[in-house]
Amino acid sequence: MEENSTKKTQESIDQKEMCPMAAMCKGMMEKPGSRFLLMIPGAVLVIVGVLILIKPKILFWLMAVTSILIGIIMLVLANFINKMGARF
Repeated sequence: MEENSTKKTQESIDQKEMCPMAAMCKGMMEKPGSRFLLMIPGAVLVIVGVLILIKPKILFWLMAVTSILIGIIMLVLANFINKMGARF
């Protein structure tokens, strides 16, 4: 009885459309190198954290670089919005 309910549940899941995000994640997990690509940001954050503990001056450089990058991104985004507004 329990096997039949499990099969019916699985069939109903298969029949329903999968969420696009779930389909993308499923595809990523089937690729051999994707797991390591997902681990890289975590490893980088751990390394940066250790470097900040060793040399606290690095934190100021990271804050400066982050501020500059966010400023550039905001300028590009403002330019994009202005162009989109001019089209409509």
